Amino acid sequence: MEKAISTSKSSPIVVGLDIGTTKICVIIGRRSEKGKIEILGLGKAESSGVTRGVVSNIQKTVQGILQAVDDASSQSNVDVKIVNVGIAGQHIKSLQHRGIFTRKDLQNEIQKKDIDKLIEDMHKLVMPPGEEIIHVLPQEFTVDNEPGIKDPIGMAGVRLEANFHIISGHVSAVKNILKCVRNANLETQELILEPLASSEAVLSEEEKEAGVVLVDIGGGTTDVAIFHEGIIRHTAVIPFGGNSVTEDIREGCSVMRNQAELLKTRFGSALADENKENEIICVPGLRGRDPKEISVKNLAYVIQARMEEVIEHVYYEIKASGYEKRLIAGIVITGGGAQLKHLAQLVEYVTGLECRVGYPNEHLAKNDLLPKNVYEEIKSPLYATGIGLLIKGIQKAEELEYMAKQPDVFIQKKESEKARKQAGLFDRLLKTAGGFIKDDIPNDDYLK
Repeated sequence: MEKAISTSKSSPIVVGLDIGTTKICVIIGRRSEKGKIEILGLGKAESSGVTRGVVSNIQKTVQGILQAVDDASSQSNVDVKIVNVGIAGQHIKSLQHRGIFTRKDLQNEIQKKDIDKLIEDMHKLVMPPGEEIIHVLPQEFTVDNEPGIKDPIGMAGVRLEANFHIISGHVSAVKNILKCVRNANLETQELILEPLASSEAVLSEEEKEAGVVLVDIGGGTTDVAIFHEGIIRHTAVIPFGGNSVTEDIREGCSVMRNQAELLKTRFGSALADENKENEIICVPGLRGRDPKEISVKNLAYVIQARMEEVIEHVYYEIKASGYEKRLIAGIVITGGGAQLKHLAQLVEYVTGLECRVGYPNEHLAKNDLLPKNVYEEIKSPLYATGIGLLIKGIQKAEELEYMAKQPDVFIQKKESEKARKQAGLFDRLLKTAGGFIKDDIPNDDYLK
C-alpha cells in the first residue's frame, strides 16, 4: 500500500460524495503523475432517505453516507474528513444575468481578482424567497465594449462585463444535504451541481466546443446540461428517472418492485420492435401461487412509453435553450439509466440528434492496488457523477494550492485575512481529506 501511495505524494487526495436516489457513492482519488485520475477507493450504500434527488430522511441518509465512507476508507486506507458533494432535484433552476465592473486599478492588466469581484457581485443578487445561489458560471466577457472574450486575464481595460449562467436551489434542500454531511462527521469543501460534475467525467473539450447535450439519467431525476463553444449554456433537472420506469413495470406487469427492477436491468429494452414476439420471462409467484409469464416485447413497450416521455422533456429543454440547431456533437447519455438496451437509438429517433453512451473511463488511470472487479465496475456510466465530483474537487484543491502559494496575485492586500483562510483550507484539505494515508499520520494533532 505505502509503495503505491508514494508515487504522487504532492497531489492532494480528494473525496467525491454522490448522494443519489438509488445509491450513495463515495469515491476517493487523486491526480496521477500523467494527469489522469487515480482511484484509491470506492464505497457505496443503498440510498433509502432520498426522493427524486432531494433528502427526505436525514437519519437514513447519514447512515448510508457513513457506510459508504467506511467502505471507501478501509479499501484505500485513507482517513476521510472533507468531501465534495453533488446536488440535484426538481427545485434546481437556472437563469442568465449580466454583470458590469469598472476597474479602479488602471495601471495593471485585468487579473483574476477582478473576475472574482464580478462573480462575488453576482452572488449578491436578490433571489425569490426560499432560494439561494449554488453556482455562478461566467460565459463570455466584454472588455471596453469588445465582446466575445472567453478569458480576459492579462488584457488592458477599464470596463469589464460578463454574461453569467446562475444556478439556484431551495435553501432547505441545500441545508438538508449539508446537515447530512455534517452529521456524518464530515466537512463540505464544495457543493456541485450533479450534471456539471457528470459533464467533467464523460464529455471531451472538443464536444463542449462543438455543442453537446449531456443527459444524466439517474434513479429519481434526469439532469440536462447543454454546452456550446466550450461554455455552459443551459441546465435543467427533470423529475423522472429509472425509478419511474421500475414503477411502470410494477404496475403494468403486476409484479413486486424488486422483481420489476430485475426485469428492467436484465431483460429491459427501450425499443419494443427490437424484441421477438415469442420471448417469454417466467416470474415466480407469491407463496406457492402459479408463476407469471411476461412477454419481453410487452415489457419493452412499457419501458419505451416512459423513456419516450423523459426524452420528450429533454428535447423540450434543448429547444428552450435555443441551441437545437447548433449541437454538432449531439447528445451524450450517462448515469445508471443509460445502461438500458437500445436507449441511444430511441434518443436519436425522438430528437433527430446523434447519441452515444458516456463512460467515465477515459479520465481514469490504472491502479494495480484496486481490486480488478472494482476497477471494471467504476468504468460504468453509473459512476459518472461520483467521478465528476472527484475531478471537480481535484481542480478546486489544485487551485487552492496555487492560491496558498501566492495569495497576493489573486486577493487584494486588504483582504489578506481571506487569503490566509483559503491557504488554511488547503492545508486542512491536505491533512484531513486524505492528503495523508492513515499509516503516514504521525499523531492525531493533524485531525484537529
